Amino acid sequence: MGTIIMLDDFLFRALLAGVGVALATGPLGAFVVWRRMAYFGDSTAHAAILGVALALALDLPIGLGTLVVSLGVAVAVATLAARGWAMDTTLGVLAHSALAFGLLAASFVPEARTDLSAYLFGDILAVSRTDLAFIWLGALAVVALLVWRWSALLTATLNEDLAAASGINPDRERLVLTLALALTVAVALKVVGALLIAAMLIIPAAAARGLARSPEAMAVLASVVGAAAVAGGLGLSLHMDTPAGPSIVAVAAVAFALVAGLSRRRG
Repeated sequence: MGTIIMLDDFLFRALLAGVGVALATGPLGAFVVWRRMAYFGDSTAHAAILGVALALALDLPIGLGTLVVSLGVAVAVATLAARGWAMDTTLGVLAHSALAFGLLAASFVPEARTDLSAYLFGDILAVSRTDLAFIWLGALAVVALLVWRWSALLTATLNEDLAAASGINPDRERLVLTLALALTVAVALKVVGALLIAAMLIIPAAAARGLARSPEAMAVLASVVGAAAVAGGLGLSLHMDTPAGPSIVAVAAVAFALVAGLSRRRG
């Protein structure tokens, strides 16, 4: 009974949602940092706005629409990269095109037009029980996928030639990361929004890199930093009346700055 009452508290639901997102973005963000895939995350997140507009127009669940479109863009990028296309140019074209088409599509859907800022910057304080279940199921699926492929993903990240010599297909592992990234974008859209998802992938992982002694420790610490940023950001939003999504990212940025300063002093 007590748990049900707590779930009726919007702030408690927001905290649970943020921790769920941090659980997925922590280990995935480590790979994003190692592989220098920050722009890749931006492209997938921007495509989510098109998914939102299509889902509202077709009366489909928002999570399904964002997942399908994000997955389509991510797979397209991975396929073009495997065929030798210039990654930065391809990502630049797809990222801005997907965002532009998404905003155009949203302008024809009244529901999307009124709530567009929530999809761009997140609305973690409006998370429902259904949203919470979707976030945690998606986050656990991402973590399970990364744990299952951890060794192969790490080898392919360190050295693709070594991975191929060991019988690991680097393109397949890139596709695994692509799937995980698309699912994470769909999960995180409600919490921090399309424009801030890449920040939650990169900043906690970058902060954890200055503290970790192993890849596994970095992945775990990135989730811890992300969860702490969620708690701190929600507290800041509550007491200073600031937007919750940007507040979470700002706290994560402060944590990164503190770790960077500490690492520099040690160095």
